[in-house]
Amino acid sequence: MPAARLGRAAREAVSGLPREFWWLWTSTLVNRLGAFVATFMALYLTLDRGYSASYAGLVASLHGLGGVVSALGGGVMADRVGRRPTLLLAQSATAVSVALLGFMTDPVAIAGVAFLVGMSANASRPAVQAMMADIVRPEDRVRAFSLNYWAINLGFAVSSAAAGFIAEFSYLAGFLIEAGMTAVCALVVFLKVPESRPAAPARKDEPQVGLGTVLRDGRYMAVVGLSFLVALIFQQGSVALPVAMGRAGFTPADYGLAIAVNGILIVALQIPVTRFIEHRDPRTLLVVSSVLAGYGFGLTAFAGSVGAFMATVCVWTLAEIVNAPTQTGLVVRLSPVHGRGRYQGMYSLSWSVAALVAPLMAGQVIDRFGATWLWATCAVVGTVAGLGYGLLMRGLRDRGAGGEGPGRGRGRTADGSGPAVTAAEHSPTA
Repeated sequence: MPAARLGRAAREAVSGLPREFWWLWTSTLVNRLGAFVATFMALYLTLDRGYSASYAGLVASLHGLGGVVSALGGGVMADRVGRRPTLLLAQSATAVSVALLGFMTDPVAIAGVAFLVGMSANASRPAVQAMMADIVRPEDRVRAFSLNYWAINLGFAVSSAAAGFIAEFSYLAGFLIEAGMTAVCALVVFLKVPESRPAAPARKDEPQVGLGTVLRDGRYMAVVGLSFLVALIFQQGSVALPVAMGRAGFTPADYGLAIAVNGILIVALQIPVTRFIEHRDPRTLLVVSSVLAGYGFGLTAFAGSVGAFMATVCVWTLAEIVNAPTQTGLVVRLSPVHGRGRYQGMYSLSWSVAALVAPLMAGQVIDRFGATWLWATCAVVGTVAGLGYGLLMRGLRDRGAGGEGPGRGRGRTADGSGPAVTAAEHSPTA
């Protein structure tokens, strides 16, 4: 029975994960369901406040810069202070700053508070990813990260649709609703999510993990660099694609139809695709997804209709579905237990920097050479990233499982309440 098989697949996709994960997942979903501000910020500044497009771009850049600043800071806090306190502080600060932003009228004040919003919102990401690595068994981590990514996209799809209706009623209401939803996230973490940070090393001779450790980890920094290249490609869906379609004579509604395919496919396919890739070689998955992303955007050069643009979106969205959980799982595997926050912070930094660089890159290439050259560049960058993953992961072995080396696999939570992770040795990835 197709229905029976579908139900069994759904149960298998969500079974075996700890209760703490599901509360953290719920917090993520609630957070994204209330993510209105990022959707209508440009319209709010230009239409409601009457500022120029250049000023709106400056505010967006400052929001992104705040994320760059906090990526490493949030990771360090997650390791030093704990995952739970970092989450509570970041989410509480986000709720306050988002509400405050809705009442700002001075352009300098708006820009400054937007920077604070970006900084506080991004500070929670390393803590969430480190906590998931702490509480989920190594063999279930790709599935857990995939489910979390699915929640992010489901929430964003709903909030994006709702943002337009809320903006017609009141922009201030959008700010306050997001602030309230973020406060609910903090409440869920406070009431239901325990601390998961492994206790400090028992032996004083065990090496301490600092940011310098991360920077000196050549293989890991190479992964961060490749992640930056892949992120540059995926950013073009929201940065270059609307510009290119506009210059080709398509309307904003046409772009909306094309990009909607991205969210619909992620919500529909993320879970079944994850079941297919969950136990497959991550080296192959990362090589294929990187090349597929590059050439998915490369095919945009040949698109001449809305349907053709939608087809190209399908190609690179499939790459995104495969790449996101696999890449995050690789980051965890390369991270030592007591440095997961810092390692996740560096990984988050690669995406934050890409979000800043991508608009500049797209604008310069399109203005100087045309959109076709940008799509060709995406194909080249995707090929380079794929080759990089193929070479980097040749003969790669886990550090235990998700960073647990021999003798370090079983830790205790920071409050000493019980096991934080379960160690398991994995076979080589190649």
